Amino acid sequence: QIQTHPCQLQPTHISHIHNKTFSIYKKQKKNLNQSQFIFSNKRNFHTTTATTMTVLRNNESPPTTTPKAKLGFRQLFEGVSATYTYLLWDTLTKEAVLIDPVDTEVKRDLQLIQDELDLTLVYGINTHAHADHITGTGLLKQKLKGMSSVISKASGADADIHVNDGDIIVFGSRYLVIRATPGHTEGCLSYVLDDESRVFTGDALLIQGCGRTDFQGGSPETLYESVHSQLFTLPDDCVVYPAHDYKGRTSSLIKDEKASNPRLGSDKTKEEFVHIMNNLNLSYPKKIDVAVPANMRCGVPDPED
Repeated sequence: QIQTHPCQLQPTHISHIHNKTFSIYKKQKKNLNQSQFIFSNKRNFHTTTATTMTVLRNNESPPTTTPKAKLGFRQLFEGVSATYTYLLWDTLTKEAVLIDPVDTEVKRDLQLIQDELDLTLVYGINTHAHADHITGTGLLKQKLKGMSSVISKASGADADIHVNDGDIIVFGSRYLVIRATPGHTEGCLSYVLDDESRVFTGDALLIQGCGRTDFQGGSPETLYESVHSQLFTLPDDCVVYPAHDYKGRTSSLIKDEKASNPRLGSDKTKEEFVHIMNNLNLSYPKKIDVAVPANMRCGVPDPED
């Protein structure tokens, strides 16, 4: 008998999903008659079928609603790891997504989502498997019926739904387009809002900086290519929302990062960037030995502890 991991969809969640109008659009799926999501972890591997979630081939178009509902938006901050969490929602359907939640702030997030805003959180999304804090997706799933966790397939981490470059996450009439931005880690993703007015970059692109590249499969060469091909090609006035800032800044613009980011902007060459990153001499992350194993489990506590 297959044992289902706590971060995988349960039958009750499938039933709950049946009454929702949201989807995940996937690229490069072949011979699918139904929507199939592959879940994997170190303990088991199986397929769950959810007929109300749509998998489209890469020639399919994203959903269109005219006019789109106004976007609801909150930027939240956790001070210990200087992590930004982002809550986005469709103001008509009140379906919401939460990007990069932190385990120590789950109570805050639940109060905001349930009590203050009366939202339905459909997805808890991680930009990557973080090394400086534990994701809140596992704990949120225990509190919110029907919420699904999302992370990149390349991360190797447990989640309800694994996504790749070009996939689209839909909440109500709004959606996020996924751009793969590896380099800080192998599994980093950035999430671009449907109208390209905002991008949530995780640690790939910070305000006047970028994430380190010396652990978790990081590569300065890869990060340079990711930022220049996937992020610096966005509109100049696209607002950059990073996963962290250590100086109290909340956002930036693509045009400003292209012009003045001291590592990646100002026409820095790849060779210059690699030299900078290989000579940072950063200390070992304080929480990496706890955070990364926990985040590979979607933030679910280790049953052996």
